[in-house]
Amino acid sequence: MSKNQGGKSNPLLAAERADRNRKILIQVAVAAVLVALIAAIGIGIAVKKARKDDPGPTPSIAATGTANAGTVPGSLTDNGAVRIGKPDAKVTVRVVADLQCPACKAFEAANGQVLEDAVTNGTAVVEYNIIAFLDKASTTRYSSRAANAAYCVAEADPSKYQTWLKTMFAQQPPEGGAGLSDDQLVQIAKSAGYTDDAVAQCITDHKYDKYVQARTKEVLESGIQSTPSVFVDGKKVESSQEIFGTGGLAPAINAAAGR
Repeated sequence: MSKNQGGKSNPLLAAERADRNRKILIQVAVAAVLVALIAAIGIGIAVKKARKDDPGPTPSIAATGTANAGTVPGSLTDNGAVRIGKPDAKVTVRVVADLQCPACKAFEAANGQVLEDAVTNGTAVVEYNIIAFLDKASTTRYSSRAANAAYCVAEADPSKYQTWLKTMFAQQPPEGGAGLSDDQLVQIAKSAGYTDDAVAQCITDHKYDKYVQARTKEVLESGIQSTPSVFVDGKKVESSQEIFGTGGLAPAINAAAGR
């Protein structure tokens, strides 16, 4: 018997064909949705990776004049430290600190003037590694915002950097609170002589936040386990008296300088 009887199609065959077509359309639609999902996931991963790999802008820190003119030369080290002092200084002091860290505040109170004097008289250069690992100690990521400000002011004028740092530690907020606001950070910068609007914008825009995060990660992965961590010519200072005693670091610096 032929499939067509009297020119009429087989209803059962037509239904099977329509059902098969519907299945094909459904499969095509499902495949298209899967392709779109896979593409979206791939794009999302790529975007996240790009954000992670993006180090953001790098601060440009340089001397604003010569030592004879009363300015202090400055530069940026490979590990993100702000280097303050004359290039021919005999001693290199490295300080790893977090501006939210109470122990770092105590170190600054005890030895901040020692470091300023060593820079001024040309005995030492000081490399300030300001990192941000205490963001959880505030509700506003104060550590990161303060570290960002550290690069903003150093870039503008390294000769005022130690004065700014002293003021920042003097006004350190208590742990567990909101920290200082961006506007307060701008005011501290102005009080230290950073009156340029570009500095204020750098602070409020969090211009170097990505750079701060990248350098913090590198410093912590290098083996730094606490702040302050202080090194004189690469040797870690272990004595509490030298770190927290008034003027305690001076003998170590003088000894390294051969005095």
